[in-house]
Amino acid sequence: MRNRRSALAAIAATASLALTLSACGQNSEGGSEENKGDAKGSTVGIAMPTKSSERWIADGANVVKGLKAKGYKTKLVYGEDDPDQQVSQIENLITQGVSALIIAAIDNKSLDNVLQQAADANIPVISYDRLILGTENVDYYASFDNEKVGELQGGYIVDKLGLKDGSKKGPFNVELFAGSNDDNNTKYFFQGAMNVLQPYIDKKQLVVKSGQTKLNQVTTLRWDGGTAQKRMDDLLTSAYKSDRVDAVLSPYDGISIGILSALKSDDYGSKSKPLPIVTGQDAEVASVKSIIAGQQTQTVYKDTRKLADVATNMVDSVLNDKKPETNDTKTYDNGAKVVPAYLLDPVSVDKTNYKEVVVDSGYIKESDLK
Repeated sequence: MRNRRSALAAIAATASLALTLSACGQNSEGGSEENKGDAKGSTVGIAMPTKSSERWIADGANVVKGLKAKGYKTKLVYGEDDPDQQVSQIENLITQGVSALIIAAIDNKSLDNVLQQAADANIPVISYDRLILGTENVDYYASFDNEKVGELQGGYIVDKLGLKDGSKKGPFNVELFAGSNDDNNTKYFFQGAMNVLQPYIDKKQLVVKSGQTKLNQVTTLRWDGGTAQKRMDDLLTSAYKSDRVDAVLSPYDGISIGILSALKSDDYGSKSKPLPIVTGQDAEVASVKSIIAGQQTQTVYKDTRKLADVATNMVDSVLNDKKPETNDTKTYDNGAKVVPAYLLDPVSVDKTNYKEVVVDSGYIKESDLK
């Protein structure tokens, strides 16, 4: 099997095929005789995981907006957290003759066969935020510094408990949650957080009363808030009959909401039983409102508008015989190759800076937080 992605010549071939498809009218969104000699006007397929998260709805809209601004047509699909459905959707996009694919994988190990179909059709693939594993047929990766996300979450817990500055020694009780076990980002988020938390666990300044400290013990399938709520209920029943939990490492806002529901059902949030520190990620509106209300404590803001810009710039470069900008060519080994990546910086957000970071930047309207 030839490796079509090993040199710029392959990228040029991709652009050439995209032009051919467009000129021959194989683009299902209309002919493009006027676009001969230019990749613009061709169609880019976008596969997102689910509409159940406002984050992914925004990502899809931002990628479409960015591509249209560059002169491309788009086909946006959502797999609704069903890996088989996403595979079928991508197959359909390939059949329809898209010139490139931007994919945020539901199951990062389920796309090998369908991406071979993309490779056979010389369709370049951008892995969007979640690295696709086990295949050479991924050209570039657009994401955030995922390990730093976890470091911000773990660091926030340490800071707010007073451990970092030495003002308090503990011990404090903490419970750990991680994302979906089929999302490659999960291990980076958890590793980043544990890089910060583990030294305090080793010194017994932080205590995980459940004993569940390994990644495979704390994952949350499909990042589901209801699943997280049930697990938090079980932890409170089994490990906190007479003790209180002081902090919960949560990797994502939807999981945080589930955790908080369980805590409030156990009378946390009352005057005699304050809520613990609860982290999060994605700065979703519901969680920012929760932070303002003094419930969720922190989230990690990732400006997905910038991520959409990175992905659309990658597509535009590849389809026009240019090498996309990257800033990491060593970290993201998907098991078949090291995928060149462009990583953006995440930002920790709490009650003290949410307005400056997410409102003043235009990411969230202040009226939506009322």
